[in-house]
Amino acid sequence: MTHESSQPFHLPRFYMPYQARLNPHLDEARAHSTVWAREMGMLEGSGVWEQRDLDAHDYGLLCAYTHPDCDGPALSLITDWYVWVFFFDDHFLDMFKRTNDREAGKAHLERLPLFMPMELDQPVPEPENPVEAGLIDLWRRTVPAMSMDWRRRFAESTEHLLNESMWELSNINEGRIANPVEYIEMRRKVGGAPWSAGLVEYATAEVPAAVAGSRPLRVLMETFADAVHLRNDLFSYEREVMDEGELSNGVLVLETFFGCTTQEAAEAVNNVLTSRLHQFEHTALTEVPALSLEKGLTPDQVAAVAAYARGLQDWQSGGHEWHLRSSRYMNKEAAAQAAPPLGGPRGIGAGVMDVRALLDGVGAERLRAYRHVPFQKVGPSLIPDIRMPFALTLNPELDGARARLTPWMHQMGMLSEGVWDEDKLRAYDLPLCAAGLDPDGSKEALDLSSQWLAWGTYGDDYYPLVFGHRRDLAAAKLCTARLSDCMPVNGEQAPPPANGMERGLVDLWRRTTADMTPEQRRTLKDAVDVMTESWVWEAANQLQHRVPDPVDYLEMRRATFGSDLTLSLCRMGHGPAVPPEVYRAGPVRALENSAVDYAMLLNDVFSYQKEIEYEGEIHNAVLVVQNFFGADYPTAVGIVGDLMAQRMRQFEHIVEHELPVLYEDFGLGREARTALDGYVDELRNWMAGILNWHQQVDRYREEWLASRAHGFVPDRVPAPPVPFGFKNCTSGLGSSGNFAGAPAVL
Repeated sequence: MTHESSQPFHLPRFYMPYQARLNPHLDEARAHSTVWAREMGMLEGSGVWEQRDLDAHDYGLLCAYTHPDCDGPALSLITDWYVWVFFFDDHFLDMFKRTNDREAGKAHLERLPLFMPMELDQPVPEPENPVEAGLIDLWRRTVPAMSMDWRRRFAESTEHLLNESMWELSNINEGRIANPVEYIEMRRKVGGAPWSAGLVEYATAEVPAAVAGSRPLRVLMETFADAVHLRNDLFSYEREVMDEGELSNGVLVLETFFGCTTQEAAEAVNNVLTSRLHQFEHTALTEVPALSLEKGLTPDQVAAVAAYARGLQDWQSGGHEWHLRSSRYMNKEAAAQAAPPLGGPRGIGAGVMDVRALLDGVGAERLRAYRHVPFQKVGPSLIPDIRMPFALTLNPELDGARARLTPWMHQMGMLSEGVWDEDKLRAYDLPLCAAGLDPDGSKEALDLSSQWLAWGTYGDDYYPLVFGHRRDLAAAKLCTARLSDCMPVNGEQAPPPANGMERGLVDLWRRTTADMTPEQRRTLKDAVDVMTESWVWEAANQLQHRVPDPVDYLEMRRATFGSDLTLSLCRMGHGPAVPPEVYRAGPVRALENSAVDYAMLLNDVFSYQKEIEYEGEIHNAVLVVQNFFGADYPTAVGIVGDLMAQRMRQFEHIVEHELPVLYEDFGLGREARTALDGYVDELRNWMAGILNWHQQVDRYREEWLASRAHGFVPDRVPAPPVPFGFKNCTSGLGSSGNFAGAPAVL
């Protein structure tokens, strides 16, 4: 294969199992979008596009390929949306990115949500530029056909698409290239594929509100988004990186992270893209049907979900075909690459159903997720150099908390079910972790923190041992549902506890939420539910003996690690001084995620031998890296260690550079700034305390693990549901005050 010297790499061989199809209303959409763009002021005189630019980009062809089955008016409307979003991107580039004008860019973005009112009779400002004029016109033409739930979701994804352009602009200003985890997260918002998924609903069928927020539907959207964006990064590297000076490109991100050649980075990006498509297919064929049964969807609702999933597939194949043809992208060698075997059709786009790529994709790459041999000898543990810039301080009440935890665990029944005993509890020394997480807390707060940590760690051990090894997913789901019932929000009666986990949660819930509002209880309950439901996800993978996709693993690991619970309890200690929208802001979420990722990757490094050699586990970042890259143990540990270091550097970068800007953007007063600074300190304590705990306890030491190795699986499983209404079902340890400790599952 040859390519022109100006191209920075050969396009890799893409996995694309879906045949691209073309909507017969293409010419109608092209003609309509041209007239519409001129009416909105996007062409001659805009300073951004001329007619020849719109013709060359051919967004009508993009939409005709990505929405092959909708009628003519719907295709024209969708094409107008894409004309608008690409015009917005190029307009923002010319007006704000090239000039590095952050203030003007921020002011421009802040006005745009005003043009997406939930009710069409709400007044909107007079449009001042083609972006605003196009947005209000499209919104008024689109939302009458959609529900209020869809309007909210689509408005949110549109705001993410617009607002996260500031993240790109800030990174250009700083000359900073994102780390891989940060990039995947932000690219979803900046790249707009969640927004595209909303238009897929418009073109096919609206997703039922009952399942729109579920994990399977979320994963369908996220895998769709990742594949769309990573494919775009491969085709647009030349234009974005070499011409525009863009730093938000997946090939550049991996090239920088691994220190490899551009070609090697492009191949790695394509491997991640393929893995995300495999995850899409796995979710569509396993999790979505089960969800439909669990939620009791009607036949029409099941058909709507199926039509939506098919629409996302059409977007993948159609978007690929368009990238092979559009003048925006590096596709000069597409015709050479697209010559398929077996005497099939040749030319641009023929490779969309490349039989070789399809067979490769269902062969070694797909099967590698199932090839891991459990209980391999992997020790002794390899621990990379771990940088910890924050000082450790331990709570002076540590010894007392140690003495009080064992009686509580006995009283709850968690030391008599065959999962833990006193020796394990001593070896795990969870009060030591709590003492580092909450160095200034009271005796009562430290006890509560230690008990939350013990309960969460016990549950994390319980699910794989009891449900995973037994392949009993139904019992895992029943257990999770009952645990959720143990957390009443509005004063309703909890069910009588059937086992130690339930008894412990009822007691912790009563004491932790005694002074909370129903809204705060709901937030905390949702956080615990996220964690326990993620344990079911682990049990399902264990049942299938499937090593997770790298991106899916990292995102679900936050849930299995209990990060939502951690952050909820941290935030509640600061009261109303910090507005909720500040916690939802991109820099704060990125700060939290970088801290959580550092801690969970640290845990995976220390727990590798325990999980892989002694427990037959498959949920460990080092194993996921080994499996995905075909790397050995030392190489995988090095990659995970590098990612930990990147996440720590990102945490420090956000504190130093992004939070001061956030304070100004939200106009925060002294009290709110002090509260957020205190929150940052808690996250620092959290990371320092977790590292110290891992370094000190016996839980991960080879000599202790060898002395406790056995194959015993306890017989205790959750009892069948019992009627509500029984009183005095908790142990009644008394109420304690609020606590600022941050539990994590370790």
